[in-house]
Amino acid sequence: MASLGRLKSAIFDREERKMQYQSHIRGLNAYDRHKKFMKDYVQFYGHEKNVDSSLPIKTDKDTLREGYRFILSEEDEMDSTWEKRLVKRYYDKLFKEYCIADMTQYKKGKIGLRWRTEKEVISGKGQFICGNRHCDEKHGLGSYEVNFSYVEAEEQKQALVKLVACKRCAEKLAYKRQKEKENENELPGEKEIDLKDSDKRKRKHEESDHSSEDEKYRRKKKGFKDAKNSGSQRPADRCGASSKSSGNSDEAFEEYLEGMFP
Repeated sequence: MASLGRLKSAIFDREERKMQYQSHIRGLNAYDRHKKFMKDYVQFYGHEKNVDSSLPIKTDKDTLREGYRFILSEEDEMDSTWEKRLVKRYYDKLFKEYCIADMTQYKKGKIGLRWRTEKEVISGKGQFICGNRHCDEKHGLGSYEVNFSYVEAEEQKQALVKLVACKRCAEKLAYKRQKEKENENELPGEKEIDLKDSDKRKRKHEESDHSSEDEKYRRKKKGFKDAKNSGSQRPADRCGASSKSSGNSDEAFEEYLEGMFP
C-alpha cells in the first residue's frame, strides 16, 4: 500500500508540473515563447559540439573576393562553375561608366578604383558628386581619364577608366607625378652646387701645387747660386796652392845646386 501511495503521489506531482508549465507557456506571447524555447534548447542540447563546426566555412562573400575581376575576360565569362557564375552575376549588377576612388594613400602613389553600385548611381555619387569615397563636393567637378595600372591574380593589367573629381581630389590624383617633376627640377640645381664646390676644390689644389712648385723653384735657384759662389772661390784657392808648391820646389832646387857646387 505504501508503494502504491508513493506511485500515485509521483504521478500527481508530474501532472501538476505539466499543467503549470502549460499554463506558463500559454501566458507568454509569441516572442517570449520563442526566447524560452531557444534558451531551453541551448541548455539541453548546446553542450554537444558539431563535428564540422571546426571546419572553415566558405561564404558567398569569400567566393566573390577570390573570383572577382575588375574587367572580366571572355575566358572568365565562359567558365561554367557556380563560383564563376556568382561572380558574373555580381559583375553584371555594377555600372561601369564611372569609377569610385579611394585616395587615402595618395601620397604613396596608391589609388584604389572600383565600379559604382546601383545605390551610388541613384544618389549621383561618382558622376554629379566627387568620385572620391570621402568627398561629397558637388561644385567644380571635372571628368578625367585615368590609366589604371593594377595587379590582379598575379598579373599586371591596365585599363583606361573615367573618374569625376573636384579640384582638390584631382590634385591628389596627380600628386605623385607632380612630386617627380619637382624632384627632377631640383636635381640640376644640386648638380650646379656640386660642380661649384668641385671647382673650388680644384682651384685650391692647383694653387697649392703652384705654390709648392714656386717654392721648389726658389730652393733650386738658391742652391744654384750657392754652388756658383763656391765654385768661383775654389779656383783661386787652387792657384794659390799651386804657386806655393812651385815656390817651395824652386827653393829646394837652389839648395840642391848649392850643395853640389860649394
